[in-house]
Amino acid sequence: MLTLTIAHRRELKAQAHALNPVVMIGKSGLSTSVMEELNRGLSSHELIKVKVQIDDRIARNELFEEICRLLNAAPVQHIGKIFVIYRPKPEETDKHGGHPSKKKTSAPFRTKRSFQN
Repeated sequence: MLTLTIAHRRELKAQAHALNPVVMIGKSGLSTSVMEELNRGLSSHELIKVKVQIDDRIARNELFEEICRLLNAAPVQHIGKIFVIYRPKPEETDKHGGHPSKKKTSAPFRTKRSFQN
């Protein structure tokens, strides 16, 4: 299970506020198809919300920890029946050089006044 700093967790909570749940877990709990869907969601989005239909609070806490442990993800937030889970994407390697791909950065934004000096 990954651990996050307090500042990073705060940023992720703010990002997750606008998200809708990607996966819903029924009263039957975890199954292989649910775990595959959670893995797929984390692979494509990094940060996901999960809604759980289990009423028992202790069972929800155990389920949250188990999901994060099995998927090697970080628990961000658990409010009621909503879980927020984060797992960073692995570094993608370039086909030609085997180095991580880097995005091209644009020139810094310049204002009209910066051209006058």
